[in-house]
Amino acid sequence: MSLSYCAAVIGLLMFSMWLVSLYLRDVSVVDIAWGLGFVLVAWTAYFVRSKAGDSLIVPCLTTLWGIRLSVYLAWRNYGKSEDPRYRNMRANWGDSFPWVSLVTVFGVQAVVMWIVSLPLQVLFQESGVHHRWASMIGMLLFAAGLFFESIGDWQLARFKSDPRNEREVLDQGLWRYTRHPNYFGDFLVWWGLFFASYATSDAAWTVIGPITMSIFLMRVSGVTLLEKSLQKSKPDYREYVQRTNAFFPGPRRH
Repeated sequence: MSLSYCAAVIGLLMFSMWLVSLYLRDVSVVDIAWGLGFVLVAWTAYFVRSKAGDSLIVPCLTTLWGIRLSVYLAWRNYGKSEDPRYRNMRANWGDSFPWVSLVTVFGVQAVVMWIVSLPLQVLFQESGVHHRWASMIGMLLFAAGLFFESIGDWQLARFKSDPRNEREVLDQGLWRYTRHPNYFGDFLVWWGLFFASYATSDAAWTVIGPITMSIFLMRVSGVTLLEKSLQKSKPDYREYVQRTNAFFPGPRRH
């Protein structure tokens, strides 16, 4: 039951954000809605399936992660024009872009959100088990992930605040050990939420959620897409690539 309720909530959220994007003529609002969407899913599942005494840990952790991400993206995008990815799509599709964006941007993200959030949706099903080891692993992974994501975003924002760094490469702090500490942090967060959910739901099949997120981060919309633009805009980025791991942190290569 919670799966269908969560699907409805996600669909309503994305359709509403599509209407907002039409008014603003800016599809970038979908990025701000991404984190908040998972918060809505977590609490929808809680109110639909929870019973007295059920733990609030996973919904609260999801809320912490989702609100931080959405607030950060809203702050980062404030006063800026539409993301270049969407501007290019708008130019290519012309007058039909609004309908195309409904399917290829908001629709696709809605489907991905529903799949990724499967561990949250089944959290309160009756399993009668409690894997303490999974709960501990989940909490540790989530904490490490939130650290990498938050500190990575903060270091990048501080670096970009200096106009002299416009064409320079950030290779200090966490960015010294991985070219994408924020994406790596997101990766850890979702594996952490999966294990924290599995601790009581015993729903191993929901591993499809973090696997899907990992694929998107490393192969689709995360590292792969971003690095193409960075290599064009930053002259020293190729050298940075040669000495720094792409995703998983590691010592700098010489």
